[in-house]
This record gives sequence, C-alpha cells and structure tokens, in this order.
Amino acid sequence: MSTAIEFNNISKLYRLGLVSSGTLSNDLKRWWTMNILHKEDPFLKVGSVNDRSKAADSEYVWALKDIDFKVEQGDVVGIIGKNGAGKSTLLKLLSKVTGPTTGTIKAKGRIASLLEVGTGFHSELTGRENIYMNGTVLGMTKKEIDRKMDEIVGFSGCERYIDTPVKRYSSGMTVRLGFAVAAHLDPEILVVDEVLAVGDAEFQKKAIGKMQDVSQGEGRTVLFVSHNMTSIRNLCRRGIVLENGSVCYDGDVNDAVDLYMSQNSVDEFGLIIDAIKEKSSFLEISSIKINGTEKSVSTIVSNQELLEVEIEGETSEPFEYDVILTFKTTSDVPLASLAEGHYKGRISHMNVGPFKIKKQIALPKYLGKGDCKVDLVMHHPNVMYLLQCPNCAIFHMEGGYDGFGSPLSLPYRGFCGLESK
Repeated sequence: MSTAIEFNNISKLYRLGLVSSGTLSNDLKRWWTMNILHKEDPFLKVGSVNDRSKAADSEYVWALKDIDFKVEQGDVVGIIGKNGAGKSTLLKLLSKVTGPTTGTIKAKGRIASLLEVGTGFHSELTGRENIYMNGTVLGMTKKEIDRKMDEIVGFSGCERYIDTPVKRYSSGMTVRLGFAVAAHLDPEILVVDEVLAVGDAEFQKKAIGKMQDVSQGEGRTVLFVSHNMTSIRNLCRRGIVLENGSVCYDGDVNDAVDLYMSQNSVDEFGLIIDAIKEKSSFLEISSIKINGTEKSVSTIVSNQELLEVEIEGETSEPFEYDVILTFKTTSDVPLASLAEGHYKGRISHMNVGPFKIKKQIALPKYLGKGDCKVDLVMHHPNVMYLLQCPNCAIFHMEGGYDGFGSPLSLPYRGFCGLESK
C-alpha cells in the first residue's frame, strides 16, 4: 500500500507577542537571509516547550517539535491530545494554511480540510451560494458541484433553509453544510478537526458513517481530530497522541485512547477528594479513599477480591445515605455499579458529628486488563444527592482475563451489579 502522507522532521515555531524582530533593519536582514540566501532565520532562538499551563520562559514557543510519521493510503488516523497539544497546528500545516518552520510534508492526492465551523463561508450569501463558493475553493468544478448539489443538500439536512443567508443559520447547521461540501469533494485525503462536536447526535452518526464509507469503501485517507474518544475508537484504526507539541504515542487506537485518558486523570486529579463537584452544605469531607489510597490513580491486581471505599468527614445534620460506585471504560461506557440502595433497599443512617463511612465491594471473579474510570456518589435514594465525584479515579487493571469486553469483565458481556461485603 502506498504512502498518502509523510511528515519529515516537522517543527513549527511561534513568537509570543510581537511578530516582527523589533526593528526595520532586523526585519530586512531576516527577509534577505531567509528568502534570498535561503538560510535559517538569523534571529531564531531556542524556544520553550509548548505547555500552556506554565508561564512563558522564552519569547518563542515550539507548537510542534520533530514530528515524524507516515500515513498509508486508506488509513484512518485519530489524532488526540489536550487543548494546545498541537493537533490543529499539525492539520493546518498539512492543509497549507501555514508553513512549517523546519521539515517537509508530502501528500499524495487532493486534500479536503474541515478545520473550523463554516470555514470559507460568507454570512451574507445563501447556503446554496456558499456551496458553490466553498466547493470552488476546495477544488471542485461548477459541473461537479451541479452534479452533486442535491446529494450535498440532502446530506446536510438543511433543505428548507438552503436559499436563506448563512448568517441566519445556527452553528450546527453551518457545520452540517460545511462538512457536506468537504465530504462530497471526493478527496484522496479528508482532514477533520473537532467540528463534529457542534452537530447533534443524528448528524454525528451520519458524518462518522460517511467517513467510514470514504475510508473503507473508497480507500481514501482520513485524519480525524476529536475529544470524543468513542468516535475515535469507532472510526479509527490507528491513534497518535500529541503532548506539548511532540508525539508521545503512535500505534493501536485503543492503546492510544487509554494512554490519553490515563494522562488526563493523572494531571487533572491528584487526589480523589479534588474531584468533588457537588456536596450538601451540611457536609464537610476531609478524606476519600478507594482501594486504600487517596490518590486518583491506583492498581487492581488480578487476585484482589475486595475493594474498599472510605469517606471521612463531619455533618451538622443527620442524614440517610447509600454509596454508589460506577466503573466505566475510558470512553465513559458503564460496566458495573454498586448501588444497593436502589436494587437492595439498603439505606444507612448517620448522626450529627464526625463520621467514617466504609464500604467493601466484591469484585467480579474475572478481571480484565486495561484502565477503568470511576464515579463516586453518596445519596439518599430518590430524595437527594449528598456527594458527587464524577471521574474521581482511574484503575489500572492487571487482570488475567482478556475476554472480548472492557477491563472489568465477566464471562459474559454486559452491565454488572456489584454487592458490598
């Protein structure tokens, strides 16, 4: 199979603040050196790492640094990473919106890019007029657009408003129309950057189906950037994880998603207690432990039969409660839950003053390998929520059961109700 895209030592350097060198003479010197002598920028300095969470220690920053990978024809690659990791910059370089500071990009075939909602649309023109204009910009001829007009309009679902100015469209309608044009361009390479997040569930399903048809049925190449890990898993076979402008993983899409979700959990939640989103005003929570640790990341070994949850604090009012613990995949698909107040009617009572709640959960006999996310909730069933900690922890399962399902697996597939001991 031939190579469709090849990134060779790609780096992109941006200067923070001012664009010029500061003086006219230095600007002329830079222009002469780079454009006439074809040498490196004489004012180029070693830039800092592209970490948006830290204050700048240099006036230059590497948005991308030493990117090297190839994409084969017909491959579907998901590019994932945090905001500011360099995903959009990478696609803009491929789409020739901007050029790399160093390195070369080789692409074979016509590229259709959908990088932002309504890219290339004019708000005063109608949807139909924008289809002609946008299609022409993307490389389609008028005859080609005429032939595909009904198909594009039908796919977008905007038939009723197709002769209405785009300025009256919602953002969802605009992205529907933009994606419909790009998808019917018949490109050899389709580049999609997070725009599907704007569309509704029906359109996202339709768009993902179209991308699958483009890649599998027609053998075309797709580069897909999204924060929706379920879409990434369903659509892509290969995943590339970017971190601070560099590739930290390139391989199987499931492993890529697991790595990305694990990194997010470690960075975002240092302690389980930090994940508290809501709690009753009469509660003060001093400590939350799962699996014997307050840290949000821990390991469950294959021979571990029980999992203990501890919640310590103080209450100024008596309350009745039950603890819910929900295990999910890294894509937020529920696997198993402890919720005995709902399906067993087991409600406990707590008096005023300091308290310590302990629950021991019986784990399934068969544990799979992989990562599991956890939601923790304390509530009075059908009355009120007392404490909510969504995505409060992630478990690295070191089980011995591979199965077909997700990390927390039984001999059969499906949602599992757990019990306390």
